[in-house]
Amino acid sequence: MRVNITLEHKESGERLYLTSKNKRNTPDKLELKKYSPKLKKHVIFKEVK
Repeated sequence: MRVNITLEHKESGERLYLTSKNKRNTPDKLELKKYSPKLKKHVIFKEVK
C-alpha cells in the first residue's frame, strides 16, 4: 500500500517535498538527501506525518 508523505528539514523547518512510499517494504521513516533553496545546499529531509 503506497502512501503520500511530506519531507521536512528539521533545522530550517522547510517542508518542500512530497513523495510516496510503500509502507510494507519501508516501515521506517524515510530520509532523503534533497536540495534546500533556503540553505543553498543538499541536506537530509526526513519524513513527517
